[in-house]
Amino acid sequence: MRGALNSLVIALGAFGLGAVIGTFGALGKLGGGPVTRDLLAVYTTVVRAVPELILILLLYYAGTDLLNQVLALLGRRPVEISGVAAGIGVLGIVQGAYATEVLRGAIQAVPRGQLEAARAYGMSRVQTFRRVTFPAMLPLALPGLSNLWLIATKDTALLAVVGFSELTLETRQAAGSTRAYFTFFLAAGALYLMMTLVSGRVFGWLETRFRRGQAQVRP
Repeated sequence: MRGALNSLVIALGAFGLGAVIGTFGALGKLGGGPVTRDLLAVYTTVVRAVPELILILLLYYAGTDLLNQVLALLGRRPVEISGVAAGIGVLGIVQGAYATEVLRGAIQAVPRGQLEAARAYGMSRVQTFRRVTFPAMLPLALPGLSNLWLIATKDTALLAVVGFSELTLETRQAAGSTRAYFTFFLAAGALYLMMTLVSGRVFGWLETRFRRGQAQVRP
C-alpha cells in the first residue's frame, strides 16, 4: 500500500506536469514561430521514439549530473534531487510529449467559426483560449488524456530501476524477503487494476460532465 501511494503521487505529479507542458507545446506548435515549431517537433519526435526506460535513465542520471555541473560552475554546492521530484520531472517530460499531440489534435478539432466569432467580439488570444477554445477542446481531449493517465500510473514501475520505492519495487522487495512471489505480485496486479478501474470511472464522469449540452451522435 505504501508503494501504491508513492506510485499515485508520482503519477499525479507527472500527469499534471505533462498536461502543462502539453498545453504550451500544443499552442506553440499551432501558433508559434518556425523555430518554436521545429524545437517542439524535435522534442515530441525524440521522446515518442525512444523507449521510456532509456529516457528515465538518461534524464535521471545525466540530468542530475548536468545540473550539478552547472551549479559547480556557478560556485554552488551540488544538490541531491529527491526521488519524488526526479520521478515527477522525468515522467512529466515524457508525458508532455504525448500530451502535446493529444491537445494539438483537440484544439484543431474546434470549429473555426467559433474562433472567428470570438475575434469578431474583440476577444484577445488569451480570452479566446479561456472562454472558447479550452471549453470546446477539453471533451475532445479527455479520452486521450485518460489514456495518458493510465500510462503514467504504469510507467511509475519503470522508476524501480533508479531505486524509487514505488509499487513494483516494494512488491519485489516484499516477495524476495518472504519468498511469496505469487501472493505479492498478484496483490500488486490487483492494486494496478483497482487504480485503472477507478480512473476509468472518474474520466468517464468528467467526459459526461463536459459534454453536457453538446449534440450526441447515436449509432
